[in-house]
Order: sequence, then structure tokens, then C-alpha cells
Amino acid sequence: MTSNRKFEITDARGGAAFTVRVTTRSDIAEIMGVQDDGALKIRLTAAGAGDEAANRELVNLLAARLEVPPASIEIVAGSNGREKILSVEGISTADVEAKLGNRRDES
Repeated sequence: MTSNRKFEITDARGGAAFTVRVTTRSDIAEIMGVQDDGALKIRLTAAGAGDEAANRELVNLLAARLEVPPASIEIVAGSNGREKILSVEGISTADVEAKLGNRRDES
């Protein structure tokens, strides 16, 4: 079942919050785009989605793309699973949308 929800970025304490869905054991770490359900699809090279290494890789990848320090990104829900909610301090929802939300995931 697919939903017609758009990439949902909400205001969060001085920043933005959004949902990501990670796939692990990829050859390269990359941001794939926004899925039909509104989650941002990200591929990681780490072995398991809930591993500390995967969470660190996710934060570092997003920090580089959003041009914020890794310390500005917090996994507020789902740190042990594939679907996570992240909060990014010091960035507007418009900036997140511009840097992450323009691509649709076709897979």
C-alpha cells in the first residue's frame, strides 16, 4: 500500500525533524531520495541498521549534505531500527527541503 504523503519536514526545537529509512550493506553510502510514504531513503555501508556504526554513518552523511556539524543531528526515535526520526538543530525546514527533499526515489 502506498501513500501520497509528501516529504514531511517539521519544525523542531530550533531546527527541523524528518523521517529516514535506511538500507544497510550497500557498496556506498548515499541519499537515494524521498519515498512515496514521505521517508527519506538512505543507503549505508554499515552491517546493521540499528548498529552504533550505522547511526554514526547516517549522522555523518546527513551532516555533510546539510552542511551542519554532526553534533547538531540527533536520532530522536528508532535508533535500533531501519526507520528513524531525526532532529537537526540550526537549520530551517526550507533548507532541509532544498538540500534533501528535491529528489524522488524511483526504486
